Amino acid sequence: MIRPTFRAVAVFAASIPVGFAVLLTDETLWPFTIALLFLCGFALLTDLLLMLSPARVTIDAKVPKVLYIGEEDVLLVRIAAGSQRRTVLEAACDLGDLLERPPRLRAALNAEGEALLPIPLRPLRRGVAQVERLWLRWRGPMGLMSRVHVVPIEEPVTVTANIRAVRQTAVTFSDPNAMHGVKPQRQQGEGSEFEALRDYVPGLDHRSIDWKHSARHRSLVCKEYHSERNHQIILAFDTGYLMKEPLQGITKLDLAVNAGLQLGYVSLRAGDRIGVFGFDSRVRLFSRPSGGVGTFWRLQKAAAELDYSDDETNFTLGLSALAGRLDRRSLVVLQTEFVDTITAELMVENVQRLASRHLVLFVCLQDPGLLATVDAEPFTVNAMSQSVIADEFLRERRLVMERLRRMGVLCLDVTAEQMGPEIINRYLEIKRRELI
Repeated sequence: MIRPTFRAVAVFAASIPVGFAVLLTDETLWPFTIALLFLCGFALLTDLLLMLSPARVTIDAKVPKVLYIGEEDVLLVRIAAGSQRRTVLEAACDLGDLLERPPRLRAALNAEGEALLPIPLRPLRRGVAQVERLWLRWRGPMGLMSRVHVVPIEEPVTVTANIRAVRQTAVTFSDPNAMHGVKPQRQQGEGSEFEALRDYVPGLDHRSIDWKHSARHRSLVCKEYHSERNHQIILAFDTGYLMKEPLQGITKLDLAVNAGLQLGYVSLRAGDRIGVFGFDSRVRLFSRPSGGVGTFWRLQKAAAELDYSDDETNFTLGLSALAGRLDRRSLVVLQTEFVDTITAELMVENVQRLASRHLVLFVCLQDPGLLATVDAEPFTVNAMSQSVIADEFLRERRLVMERLRRMGVLCLDVTAEQMGPEIINRYLEIKRRELI
């Protein structure tokens, strides 16, 4: 596609009134007007003929196969023109709805007639994105004409949860059952399950002395315990429309999935069993708990099947269905969202019913926009009213959290950056206090 540039339009727009002005001044100067218009047309034609031809342009696009939510990758485009003439290329790319629209990039051909364009790819939602086509535009040597060249790419890109961040976050936590060298070490001295007897030495807890065996052996001996394993953990995800709200460019559901996978990786290494449950207006997914680090791929696959929904969440149906599927006391990590105390009534009632038998960790994400609105200085009446309304929302949110805490539910209301580490910290505290 060939089109004149703004410079060419400006040249023609300026030459026409100049030609008419000359004719109005002296009619005998009409050859000057014709020559002026001919000169402009000749300049356009010359710029078009000297312009880089699309037939000489070769495109090599390296599209990444997988993108991770929260991380940015690049679409590397190598352009070979086989021309020594310096040409500045401008590129844009059609990426669909799952990827953020990248800015237009500019690059000049080097002495070998080549250029490298790293186009940033930032995923917004999970799914299969499509890199459809690449748009290239360049101008002639005089900048009067431009050419648009469309290069079809049509390469699929899988957008998935951030698995790389899972392992990076997990290694920052001290796992008492971690692997040292090539042999697994059993953590002794903590927990409730009996491990062995040992001689008492000063500094040990006096409550661990076994007086019956001490009398039999005629020396003080103590009981050693090891941490209990094989706990059952359920990652319950609310997939309703409130979880589609983006925070810092990432939906709340994707942030919850990333945090859940981080917890899953740590808990599997600790010897526990973990499953996935997803619900909104109905039950969308239930993956039975399984143990062992080797089964992490099952957890990843189940989390990838959690899709976005426009339905309102039915907590009565969802949490009742979850309670019916659990045959033993479990730690239920419920990641959801609510608006105010009125819409949270059914949620609180059903969470209380679930917490009567299981240990529930209730997790919500803070909205930085509300906090910024409350803390901002109200310079106008409109800003003051917005601050009051935002503060009311936060107050009702605190009321709901306080009600849940009084019911014995563990609550977390954290920012997106704190979500994964805080859930893992709370899980380790639960293990230490043997609450499950």
